[in-house]
Amino acid sequence: MSTTIRVENLSKRYQLGLINRRMLYEELQARWAKMLGRGDSADSAKDTLWALREVSFDVKDGDVVGIIGHNGSGKSTLLKILSQITAPTSGRALVKGRIASLLEVGTGFHPELTGRDNVFLNGVILGMKREEVARKFDEIVAFSGIEEFIDTPVKRYSSGMRVRLAFAVAAHLDPDILVIDEVLAVGDQSFQSKCLGKMGEVARTGRTILFVSHNAAAVESLCTRGIVLDHGRLKFDGTAEAALTYYMETQMPADGSLRNRQDRTGSGEVQVVDIEFRNREGRAVSTIGAGQDLDICLHFENPTSYQEPRLNARLNITNHFGIPVFTQSNWLVGQAFSELPGRGTFVCHIPRLPLPVGAYWIEYQITTSYRQGDPIDLLKNAAELHVDSGDFFGSGNIPAQVSGLCLVPAEWSMEERAAAAAPVSAGS
Repeated sequence: MSTTIRVENLSKRYQLGLINRRMLYEELQARWAKMLGRGDSADSAKDTLWALREVSFDVKDGDVVGIIGHNGSGKSTLLKILSQITAPTSGRALVKGRIASLLEVGTGFHPELTGRDNVFLNGVILGMKREEVARKFDEIVAFSGIEEFIDTPVKRYSSGMRVRLAFAVAAHLDPDILVIDEVLAVGDQSFQSKCLGKMGEVARTGRTILFVSHNAAAVESLCTRGIVLDHGRLKFDGTAEAALTYYMETQMPADGSLRNRQDRTGSGEVQVVDIEFRNREGRAVSTIGAGQDLDICLHFENPTSYQEPRLNARLNITNHFGIPVFTQSNWLVGQAFSELPGRGTFVCHIPRLPLPVGAYWIEYQITTSYRQGDPIDLLKNAAELHVDSGDFFGSGNIPAQVSGLCLVPAEWSMEERAAAAAPVSAGS
């Protein structure tokens, strides 16, 4: 396969604040120093931001690449450079073929025009010919789901209706390269599913796609490759699953001690200081087999003898893609705690752990009550649980590693159906 996109040492620097804050002679002095090779004073200035720094990678024909990273990591800046919306400070990006960008859906919509007029206007802005828009018009409108409002001025549309129509236009482009930036953050769940399906169709046609999203499940299902950016630098380039795993693992603080975690929230009267996993024998473990009994122990301290009769201890379990797996709390099982000691342990016993092989994050919440309770101590990604293969079903047959989000016990049987009665003829 030939190379469709080549990015070589790409960097982008932004000047924060107003450029004219410095006096003219200061600006000329800085430029003169740069010409003489004495360094770029703006490079080390506090009002300078490097959105991208020496990023290099190639994309082949037909690659579906998910670009992953925290807010401010440089994802959108990279796509804007590839789409020729902004120019790099240094380095270069070479793109072969027709490119279409879904960076800000709805750009170019005129509020006084009808939806019909805006379909043609937006299609032309995105690079389609009028004849092409006319040929696909009915399909675009049907995809948007707002047929009855297509001749209504867009200024009377809700924000959701605008997004539907804008994405419908963009989704029916026929580019060689499709660039998508977090368009699935808007719209209802059914429309998001429809958008994912459409992008899947585009991917199966062999076109190149660059996809930015915080939806890990969408990245995993659509993309064959993943790139992780962190503070403008490329940190990982590999399969989509490996990239998501790398990203999730790097979200954990280097210091695993809960006492030193600064990202917890809550009033702090009661604080969890350690999390321990115990097996059926009561031994501390870091890995547990599927189908084995597990105790998740939240060791806490209560130095002020705080008391709350409705206190709720809750666990939220997610997989390493950040997808929720299950939640558990003392309120859900109808159990209240007695007087809280100065030091103690909340123990959640899970019989026959119904999780397949994988790594899972533990989030805990200590609140004044289950429903809309004020947080006392809350921490995401507080601990990591590793689940190994195990004979969950007691049959000796181990399920495949890719077996969904949970394991469900069941019993199978076979019943014999009675033969269907012969139809009665009209003359009998």
